Amino acid sequence: MQTQILGLVTPLMVLFFAATFAVLWRVGRMKRHVLGYGIAFALSAVGFLITHLLPADAFYLFHLTQLFYTLGTTVMLVSVCERVGQRLHLGSMAVVYLISAFVLGVAVSFSNEVGSRLVIVNMGYGVMFAMGVTTLLTARRRNVIDVAIIAVMAFHAADFLVRPTLTLLFEQSIPAEVYRDSIYYSLIGLVLGVKGVTAATVLIGATIAEWTTSLRESSERDALSGLCNRGAFEESMRNLLPRAQTEGRPLSLVVVDIDHFKKVNDIWGHQAGDQAIAGIGKLIGKMVRGCDTAGRIGGEEFCIAIWNCPNNAAEQLADRIRQAFERLKHSGLSNDVRLTASFGVATARDGETYEQLFARADAALYRAKSSGRNRVENAEERHLEEPMPEPKSELIELKRAVG
Repeated sequence: MQTQILGLVTPLMVLFFAATFAVLWRVGRMKRHVLGYGIAFALSAVGFLITHLLPADAFYLFHLTQLFYTLGTTVMLVSVCERVGQRLHLGSMAVVYLISAFVLGVAVSFSNEVGSRLVIVNMGYGVMFAMGVTTLLTARRRNVIDVAIIAVMAFHAADFLVRPTLTLLFEQSIPAEVYRDSIYYSLIGLVLGVKGVTAATVLIGATIAEWTTSLRESSERDALSGLCNRGAFEESMRNLLPRAQTEGRPLSLVVVDIDHFKKVNDIWGHQAGDQAIAGIGKLIGKMVRGCDTAGRIGGEEFCIAIWNCPNNAAEQLADRIRQAFERLKHSGLSNDVRLTASFGVATARDGETYEQLFARADAALYRAKSSGRNRVENAEERHLEEPMPEPKSELIELKRAVG
């Protein structure tokens, strides 16, 4: 009875960590990988509970535990990889599971010996964690927390690959009916407890760090558009430009301005203008990648810094946004009215400052304005160096635009 109670300590502790991550995800409005940590811990706890509560000599025992441990391992690795923008190859994980499940089925059919089963399933988990570590190592992001997570995942891989073999060297044979009285079973409870606490501590620390960053970034957001405010965007650009030049990567800048915005406020009111700003801000946020930075730098003016993006690709992105905005409906306007925007594109040159890059993109924007609006102009193609003045026929164009 005492052994049964002690055996519940590890899964209950792991379930506590699962609940902790669920609460952090919910309360902190964190990204889905945090919820993934909780699901992974819950699946692992279920796997251990199955091992602990079902009959030790049941033929399906190892199949069930392997299923839940594999699901937990997969969800955990998908989550930690997603956290740094990497995608785990699920097809390879499935192949590892199917191979180990098949070999396990053969072992269960031919022998009542638990040792071979332990080696088979643990080798499978070890290979999966090794694949996860390899994926994490390909990520560009590498701070202290990232290194700690890689170390924890590597520890899991080494444990699964080495522990069963070493344990079985000391305990030559483990019949299924005495599995729970074996040295191995006592050891696995201790090891899983240590691994659970270590992994949870590192991941909780990573989650709290992300939560802190999210709270700081929320103060740097423009409330209306949902994008960075001007100060945050310019600070980001002053970090991105030197990094792009050091790494030899292209960094393109798109400047966006809603056409005839003053007329929108005059005719439909400032609330309609606010809705238009919110609309284009949401649209830009959806169409840029996570590694890009977008901000509202003026009343109706926006900037998009596109990381590792050559000039032509940046121009194509700007045109896709232009077309999407042209089709966008705005609840504050008449049903038949569609707004448009003009775009200027420039790509950073060697040694160029943010101010210089912005000036060239802004000059391209003015060219788009003076050439009829609702268009994209490229500074690299036009070789624009100085801003173009707005046309004097502005009033005529405004009247024509609103009918």
